[in-house]
Amino acid sequence: MSDEFYRMKRLPPYVIAEVNAMRAQARAGGEDIIDLGMGNPDLPPPDHVIAKLVEVAQKPSAHGYSQSRGIPGLRRAQANYYGRRFGVEVDPETEVVVTMGSKEGLASLATAITAPGDVVLAPNPSYPIHTFGFIIAGATIRAVPTTPDERYFESLDRAVAFTVPRPSVLVVNYPSNPTAETVDLAFYERLVAWARANEVWVISDLAYSELYYDGKPTVSILQVPGARDVAVEFTSLSKTYSMAGWRIGFAVGNRKLIAAMTRVKSYLDYGAFTPVQAAACAALNGPQDIVEKNRQLYHKRRDVLVESFARAGWDVPAPPASMFAWAPLPPALAHLGSLEFSKQLLTHAKVAVAPGVGYGENGEGYVRIALVENEQRLRQAARNVKRYLQSMGVNVPGKAAG
Repeated sequence: MSDEFYRMKRLPPYVIAEVNAMRAQARAGGEDIIDLGMGNPDLPPPDHVIAKLVEVAQKPSAHGYSQSRGIPGLRRAQANYYGRRFGVEVDPETEVVVTMGSKEGLASLATAITAPGDVVLAPNPSYPIHTFGFIIAGATIRAVPTTPDERYFESLDRAVAFTVPRPSVLVVNYPSNPTAETVDLAFYERLVAWARANEVWVISDLAYSELYYDGKPTVSILQVPGARDVAVEFTSLSKTYSMAGWRIGFAVGNRKLIAAMTRVKSYLDYGAFTPVQAAACAALNGPQDIVEKNRQLYHKRRDVLVESFARAGWDVPAPPASMFAWAPLPPALAHLGSLEFSKQLLTHAKVAVAPGVGYGENGEGYVRIALVENEQRLRQAARNVKRYLQSMGVNVPGKAAG
């Protein structure tokens, strides 16, 4: 029997896993590693959300199978969120489905709408599921840039003109993971017009909808009139309410895409544990002060990271949104490449970051830094980085970092 499995041959080794394994080994050996690699929130959910989880979990009737597409109350809560946040009215019965986080949702939708050989346009660099969800489903990926400028639309036009078969799906992700780039409503208006004219489905990943800084709120593609003719959008409670491990996300938008995804999910799962879904309702329907509190906290961490790393000799651009900074390698060490630099930073500075090449070939030369440690730990990371840079002969400012 053959062990050359078709889909395994299309999945390269997960580069980021190399650094994760090194981090785990170092911690097992008793080393204090400052983990800025994985986007894993270090904050708890609101108290009332946990209380609702406990309350519902104590009911004997709550432990059976749930609903694959999500309990009605949670779908209504998400529809209400779109109404109050974006001014968009959606039908919770036909235009909303609950997912086990955005990652599962994107993979399920890819399975639902992709045929072997289909061409999908996906950003490079990008979060891996944006490409590999479709690769697993049998698609061919054609890369497009992440920067939302004129070159971006030129690349879309070239893809339609010169790709056989013509692209059927475009994935967009703003605020971007990993680059933290953002877009305005005018970008989405142009994108929807392009997708309608070229008969391309648009899948928008808006997982970082509430982590925006400098007074510039994020926008939804569904705010564009006619967007629901071509688009579906994914959101998540993971970062907004610090509920990453709860695995609750949503797909909202085009009814045909939602129906296709719902049918696939009905074969794959029975939905998240009902008490978890009930607690998610409490998050969306209850007090929203946690949203602003988390936003301010990540904003402060961003500023501390940028300022302290700059004094350590590493200029990191301030991200306008998301919980990540997308940092070019220090010029004197750019020759190492992002993977080797990340390994050395872990070994010698005890700081874990994610190598940019793990997000696609266009991520080479960068690392992703997650804002998931407190301000004191970020300053400690800067001091460690400074010592590492000095040991490598990099000229750094004389004033101590932190």
